[in-house]
Amino acid sequence: MSETAIHLEDFLSPGVALDDVPALWSLARAQALIAAFITLFRGGEEEVFIRLHVLRELGGRAETPRWAPEELRRHFGYLDPVKLETVITRLRENGLIHFGEDRHYQLSDAGRNAMAALSVLLRFGDEEDAELGFLTTQLAGMQATDSVTPEVLQHLLAKLNALTESFEEAIASGSEFRILDARSRLTANLRWLDKGTRILHDLLAVEEITPEIGRVAHAIGLAQSRLARADAAFQRALNKIEAQRVTLGASGVSSSDVMIWLRKLSLGELAALSDGALGAAPQTQFLAGAHELLDRAESSLSEEVRRMEADISLPPAQDVDQNMAPESEDLSLLWKLADRLANVAASAPAHRLVLGGGFAPASYRLSLLSLLGGVEAQAEGPVADFTQMPYDLVLEDQLVAVHEDEVAQMSAGHIVRKGA
Repeated sequence: MSETAIHLEDFLSPGVALDDVPALWSLARAQALIAAFITLFRGGEEEVFIRLHVLRELGGRAETPRWAPEELRRHFGYLDPVKLETVITRLRENGLIHFGEDRHYQLSDAGRNAMAALSVLLRFGDEEDAELGFLTTQLAGMQATDSVTPEVLQHLLAKLNALTESFEEAIASGSEFRILDARSRLTANLRWLDKGTRILHDLLAVEEITPEIGRVAHAIGLAQSRLARADAAFQRALNKIEAQRVTLGASGVSSSDVMIWLRKLSLGELAALSDGALGAAPQTQFLAGAHELLDRAESSLSEEVRRMEADISLPPAQDVDQNMAPESEDLSLLWKLADRLANVAASAPAHRLVLGGGFAPASYRLSLLSLLGGVEAQAEGPVADFTQMPYDLVLEDQLVAVHEDEVAQMSAGHIVRKGA
């Protein structure tokens, strides 16, 4: 430890000791574990892969964890003997494996801890977010052993906030493909969000948690709520894109279909498509006729026209009726819809709240209901007050027959009161 401390203190400012930086001191205390990871990941990629493979194979035999040298040579017969001996020697010299008095090899505590951490990361699927899954799994283990720390919660909070920002950027980009990728990423990680919600519920139910853990846990809950509303935001963005999609003639092929097809082509295929498709445009010259020339000459030679163009004075003041009320937006439909919502005790069919007055008012009410719990709740005004009402619009993947007020069908769904 003394040699490590000396090297670390070379990076510190004059007068600052290693003990003065608790975060750095905690790393220095874990020198043995960190040295194990340094041994594994130092050098070229090929060397790192072989070390990890050998270490995983040594630790994968639970029934007989000890390996005789002859067993190692037979088991790794597909590796070069000299290079295998180099890997075994490096792992042994750096404390990742032990060579006991019985002349058998086995994993050390540091080596097994390193492999256990790596195995957790490798178990996540390609479509999942490995970092979110690892942090949630780690939190679940620490919560089960009553050893949750604010540092682990901070890592999870930072990851959730990073996901939220990436989803907001995808929506702001207006790219259908970025939005679909982000939505797929959210769907693949819903189980980790649900798991994290259950862990936080159990964690906050314990009265003995520290104020710091409670503060970060509540912040994680808010971040998870924002992510839970992201799917509705994705759908609204996709609906806007759908309204702007262009269909190529009567072929039924849309601009999105063309983009999907182009994205599947290689650079060579794209270059072949453009070969001969672009040509030199003719250099056209347009000559003005006599009447156009006359108009230009008149405006240039007329003193009256030049005087009017040079006059930049303000028009004379006009009297304004002081009793005229300023124009204001008619929010009567919004207020009446808010009154309807307030009368919903637990749940009500969405189409019953939407209908009334014809197709246009019904469309307006449905658009207002879709804002419940949305980002508009951070603004101020009547619409913001409406979005903050304790209700959610839950739409279903089917249509309901209406045949009233100029509405034939609409999406089935319910208005649900929060906490009901």
